[in-house]
Amino acid sequence: MRPATEALVVIDVQIDFCPGGALAVAGGDAIVPGINSLMDEFAAVVLTQDWHPADHLSFASQHAGRAPYDMTEMAYGPQVLWPDHCVQGSQGAGFHPDLRTDADLIIRKGFRREIDSYSAFFENDRTTPTGLHGYLTERGITKITLVGLATDFCVNYSALDGARLGYDVTVIEELTRGIDLDGSLDAARSMMRAANVRLG
Repeated sequence: MRPATEALVVIDVQIDFCPGGALAVAGGDAIVPGINSLMDEFAAVVLTQDWHPADHLSFASQHAGRAPYDMTEMAYGPQVLWPDHCVQGSQGAGFHPDLRTDADLIIRKGFRREIDSYSAFFENDRTTPTGLHGYLTERGITKITLVGLATDFCVNYSALDGARLGYDVTVIEELTRGIDLDGSLDAARSMMRAANVRLG
């Protein structure tokens, strides 16, 4: 068992992000057994869950004439337009059926229609908190290990925000998978290294 000051944060291992899902990440389901095994090493385990209303503005379907993976501008900056995914209460929003869900905390994010939320810590305006930082602070946690989906979006944003907040952050790459839009995976790795995130 690792020290009580360490937490495992499992990012968005949901049906829609796994093969056959609405926004599938190649090999997204292959990381589940390794994540399940890793949970036993940590006194604190947090799961995050994308949890969008059906008319979320990050969905391409909400923008006439736009297609999934087009870029648009939101009030908070550039935004990828995604296929409809992880709609609240839908099967696709559920965790992968083989994932252990005996976690200490589940953080649901992206539930505000007007703003997407990649990071486990903040929505995409980088200021609206999810509540994770408060929880970890109150538990005295100073080191976090990140796994899950997708490496270049939600894992990356969570790692960068964790480092910005002063956590010692490790990303276990073999327990993540990326989308890789136009080189986004290499860019994410570079950003994480620059922020002193440990890539394990």
